Amino acid sequence: MNQIGALDIIVFLVLAIFVIGMGIFASRGEKTHSDKGAQDYFLAGRGLSWWLVGFSLIAANISTEQFVGMSGKAADWLGMAIASYEWMAAITLVLVGFLFLPKFLKSGIYTIPEFLEYRYNTFARTVMAIATLIILVGVPTASVIYSGAKVITGNFQGAVIGPLDFGNLTLACWIIGSVAAIYVFTGGLKACAWTDLLWGSGLILGGVVIAYYAASMLGNSDPSELVATAANSNVKAEDLVGSGAWSRFWQLNSGELPQGKLHMVRGIEDPEIPWSALVLGLWIPNFFYWGLNQYITQRTLGSKSLAEGQKGIVFAAFLKLVIPFVVVIPGILAFNLFSTDLKADAVNRNAQIVAEHSPELYESLPASMKPVDDERNRSIKEKIAGHLSAEGSADVPCLYEFNEQFAELHPNAAASIVAYNAGKLGVDSPSAGTTSAEIAAANKEVIEQIGDKKVAKQSLLAYDHDNAFPTLIRRLLPVGIGLKGFVLVAIFGAVVSSLASMLNSASTIATMDIYYKLNKNASQYQLVSAGRVFVVLFVLIAMIIAPMLENPAFGGIFTFIQEFQGFISPGILAIFLFGLLVHRAPRIAGTVGLLLNPVLYGLFKFSNSILGDANPGFLKTVAGWSFLDRMGLCFGIVIATLTVLTLVAPLKKPVDLPVNPEMDITPSKGAKVGGAIVILLTVILYVIFW
Repeated sequence: MNQIGALDIIVFLVLAIFVIGMGIFASRGEKTHSDKGAQDYFLAGRGLSWWLVGFSLIAANISTEQFVGMSGKAADWLGMAIASYEWMAAITLVLVGFLFLPKFLKSGIYTIPEFLEYRYNTFARTVMAIATLIILVGVPTASVIYSGAKVITGNFQGAVIGPLDFGNLTLACWIIGSVAAIYVFTGGLKACAWTDLLWGSGLILGGVVIAYYAASMLGNSDPSELVATAANSNVKAEDLVGSGAWSRFWQLNSGELPQGKLHMVRGIEDPEIPWSALVLGLWIPNFFYWGLNQYITQRTLGSKSLAEGQKGIVFAAFLKLVIPFVVVIPGILAFNLFSTDLKADAVNRNAQIVAEHSPELYESLPASMKPVDDERNRSIKEKIAGHLSAEGSADVPCLYEFNEQFAELHPNAAASIVAYNAGKLGVDSPSAGTTSAEIAAANKEVIEQIGDKKVAKQSLLAYDHDNAFPTLIRRLLPVGIGLKGFVLVAIFGAVVSSLASMLNSASTIATMDIYYKLNKNASQYQLVSAGRVFVVLFVLIAMIIAPMLENPAFGGIFTFIQEFQGFISPGILAIFLFGLLVHRAPRIAGTVGLLLNPVLYGLFKFSNSILGDANPGFLKTVAGWSFLDRMGLCFGIVIATLTVLTLVAPLKKPVDLPVNPEMDITPSKGAKVGGAIVILLTVILYVIFW
């Protein structure tokens, strides 16, 4: 099937070139040789208006993490609960605008780590700067490039212009990375802000288009086919006859937990967002991300005044309330409309993984576990042949995990996998039973007997939920009229703007927190030049890594890295709260908070592996908590520790922070009213989807 037409390609290329060109043109007045060259390049001369701040915050935030990851979670069991990341962010933004931003703008800082040196000590600044660079460059830049390339190439298959095949993943990775680096290198934050204005507008409009087409198709689909995808076990086909799209959406996906998908509050046993996480755990990454994350807060640090920054933040908060309607709800609809496609995508993915790690198991699987596409089958057979001919393979045995849903779709294959896993471990194969729940339980029992054996693990999926949003684009949008090109360039812009933000912020931290500390006599021109060198260095590293993520072996690593922020964010948030709000907190508090949190989080996460059977009951229980709950516990302990430190050894007088005399720090009354409205609307949305 032709994925994209000539007019779509033209629209895509013309709009992409226009937006990037506009960003470079808008930043042409930056004076890198002036006495404010670094401020012009890294903070857009501290001259951003509220509308640039607001759109730039959203464009920097929204990327394939939302369009692929969040819509995928919505298509799976989480449903609307995943929207908490967006709606709680709206409240967080309002609080950041009135608690954090006044202090940051008044002090005139370039980077968030810089504040820690003024309030605590150089050690705290250095540790946070290095940790931030590792996070930005080591993971998000590469993963954003890769996931963006996956979405684009999935719709550009067969699009070849001269020697360029736009369906090639590696080429797409290098195009995305190079485009982002070009305008960051040239224009710094101002170029990012102006392109973000257009990317952000197109992004929301593109999401609205997808949501419209999905809702239209839902309203006209065969009720008997829709019922087969229902999370609500009580709905019948006749209930949907004559119903509109919204009514069908509600009937199909409502219902009691854990099946119902329209609940913001889920049970305590939920592995990702239990209700307890809404009380504390989810607030920690939210405040860390929106208030202390350099690549987000750099936009607000570039505000021309406190009032402009606060209005921009509140505007972004309003937009965050809209995002679930163009990302989360379409993700749920994708399962209702295209569950067969998502099942086929899972079969293709599973086949690739099993063929790569266990060709003997792959050969024994039934036809339902193998791709129907001849080209895919030929590729897999070549992979198996290459694997079997490899001499002295050092691959460790691979075990396969699956859930009850997988066992229900593939009962015979699931039973075979239980026996295969047991054979690789050299343990007795338990009776797998006959129901999907019994088969999944038997496999879990086998996996738990790994002990100290060196093995690899892979998860097999019933549905590839992460393909939900790409499937909507592929199946819903008409080809050849330019609309698909517009939506794809909006997604492309979301990827590029997030990547550009990361590169800009990473280069700012590397320049101002590391290079400048080592070269105090560096001129403004040298600082800007260093920043540009870091942009090139960081994007090259990311572009080299990104195509490698196609290998399924990276799945486990990057799943773990999603938890990595738990090692740093609770401690960093705690010391910032004390630094901003507790004026007598001693300088040593910054060091204690930064060092204590990773020790606590590591102990809580890995206690079962470290202590084994000797692990105390409390630690064993915490190890089984969701990562958000573990973050909440760490945050509470660090706060308690810093409180004791402050009571025992308070500062004799508060620390005198630097003051930027050129910054107008008069707060915005309109932003206060707008912020209150945002909070009220958020509460109403939680009531509707409780």
